Amino acid sequence: MAARAVMVLGTSSGAGKSWLATALCRYYAREGFRVAPFKAQNMSNNARVVATPEGGEGEIGAAQYFQALAAGVEPDVRMNPLLLKPEADTRSQVVLLGRVDPALSALPWRARGAVVWPRVAQALDALRAEHDVVVIEGAGSPAEINLMDSDIVNLRVARHAQARCLLVADIDRGGAFAHLYGTWALLPPEDRARIRGFVLNKFRGDAALLAPAPERLQALTGISTVATVPLLRGHGLPEEDGVFDDRATACGAVRLTVAVVVYPRISNLDEFEPLRAVPGVRLVWARTPADVVGADWIILPGSKATVADLAWLRAQGLDQAVVAHAARGGAVLGICGGLQMLGEAIVDPHGVEAVGQGDAPGLGLLPLVTAFERQKTVRRTRVTCGRVAGPWAALSALTLVGYEIHHGQTVPHPAMVAAGARVHEVVPGLVWQNAAGNVLGCYVHGLFENAAVLRALFGAAVPTLETVFDRLADTVARSFAPGTLDALVAKE
Repeated sequence: MAARAVMVLGTSSGAGKSWLATALCRYYAREGFRVAPFKAQNMSNNARVVATPEGGEGEIGAAQYFQALAAGVEPDVRMNPLLLKPEADTRSQVVLLGRVDPALSALPWRARGAVVWPRVAQALDALRAEHDVVVIEGAGSPAEINLMDSDIVNLRVARHAQARCLLVADIDRGGAFAHLYGTWALLPPEDRARIRGFVLNKFRGDAALLAPAPERLQALTGISTVATVPLLRGHGLPEEDGVFDDRATACGAVRLTVAVVVYPRISNLDEFEPLRAVPGVRLVWARTPADVVGADWIILPGSKATVADLAWLRAQGLDQAVVAHAARGGAVLGICGGLQMLGEAIVDPHGVEAVGQGDAPGLGLLPLVTAFERQKTVRRTRVTCGRVAGPWAALSALTLVGYEIHHGQTVPHPAMVAAGARVHEVVPGLVWQNAAGNVLGCYVHGLFENAAVLRALFGAAVPTLETVFDRLADTVARSFAPGTLDALVAKE
């Protein structure tokens, strides 16, 4: 028997589909069901490396990775068969079942649906055959009438899986009842019938003041508002797009200020979410030189377009700010694309990233050179650090568990090394440090998702993901009308 499908649709992006789907994965897993998450198509530069059914490794969106962990199952590429990784405003790298597909990447947006739908449906069917419940996340809004004819992530999926759907609106933004009614009104009649309840998310205040709006909405649509979910600040689950807001955050009295540079094509920003919960750490999202003033650490994160983001860094004057910070002995950490920026030069002989741009000079803080290769490195990684100096000394002999996603291959710059430049290779081919010890470059994503790293660097522990997942499940259990969640998976 195929699994029952529960689908979370939203009136807009940011309505809270991802976290609600995560909460439902944990809720149903705690009820004893075999649960799997699914999102047909995700557009995000936040990705994780997971298993493929054939025993290899590939990429999926970070949201489905966390949903799988919440469900207590091994993440695999079928849970997010199509991942779009934006490289520019009008261009994305297309990842199909974990691997980059150059032919699909070259196709126009609307032409992809017919090509990929059979693979998407096959992945969903396989998950339904292996589980009791599949929690499906939609994308954006199902009522985007300009996209309905090429939809492969919302209504087409709901029809294929005969999903029982929840429609979620962000009431904190205002206009939630209009969003719910307008979305419902634009759906075809057969798809309206799939909606089993409206959800008001991110609510603050007295729920009694909502009356009589839910009753009037039900009179108009025949659908009841089945949950009013409170606004959860600091719930511990990374937002799908990484940045929660532009406000600096701190947990307790500030002992260390960490500035993470947010360039336009930033990737895997969500890996810094644990820093938000470390006592004494103030986390700043930096877009201008003023944002890094007073920072103890500056972090250059990953990038989906390293050369373009490096040019943006220079246009903002942030390159000079980073170099000056390092010259004063300040700590600088580069991860993946950030590591490549810290080097002496980036070369792209195959036009993988910098089409029409050619080579680019780096920031010159590490005597390294990076060349982009056609083949993308995608793998889970477990390494043990060698000797590390300076502010990172506590990482010495520590085992790091994370993942790699990069086209660039980095080596010491031959001419600079011949001229006497020194660079310390902490982990061969993956982690390097300058002679002074204050600049560290690393290809391993997920550094701060290691509890041992947080203890070593900050002497602190943060809530585990298990704690986060349970809190989310407890919240939805309290927020939904009695019997609603059970009815969504009941046999008919």
